[in-house]
Amino acid sequence: MNQDKYIAIEDFCTSHNIASEFVSRLYDMGLVDVVFQEDLQYLPIQQLPKAEKIVRLYLDLEINLEGIGVITDLLDRIQTMQNEITALHNKLRRYE
Repeated sequence: MNQDKYIAIEDFCTSHNIASEFVSRLYDMGLVDVVFQEDLQYLPIQQLPKAEKIVRLYLDLEINLEGIGVITDLLDRIQTMQNEITALHNKLRRYE
């Protein structure tokens, strides 16, 4: 496993002052991916912005995990629609 592509869950939790069980609950809900290597758990680096956003929603805005699940799903859907709109605009420009 390439250590440059992962951050240890314990390091992530320590830096954000949260319990490692919080990340486990996020993984159980399907909100983040976790890689298991031997007895340690790692968070892929590409998941870091999403995990940090979830931590901010939880700590700063005091939104529960179910609410965070709904919010992240809606944000993902918005991003998908935005990508579709961009693709359609690009196709439309070809015909103008």
